[in-house]
Amino acid sequence: MSDGNAVLPWLVIRQDTNGNRYRVGRYATRTEAQEVADRLEGEGQEQLYVVERTAASRQSG
Repeated sequence: MSDGNAVLPWLVIRQDTNGNRYRVGRYATRTEAQEVADRLEGEGQEQLYVVERTAASRQSG
């Protein structure tokens, strides 16, 4: 089952040691996104994971 109208304003972004950034996932809440970022950082890799709110969701609310 898929809800095509789901609002997922929180992004988890992976930044590697060269400064390249990649979207890892989108989440409904900041807490959910932060839990994913924390879990990924705990895996011991050298990438940085950050949580950001999408620009479109900032403008609308």
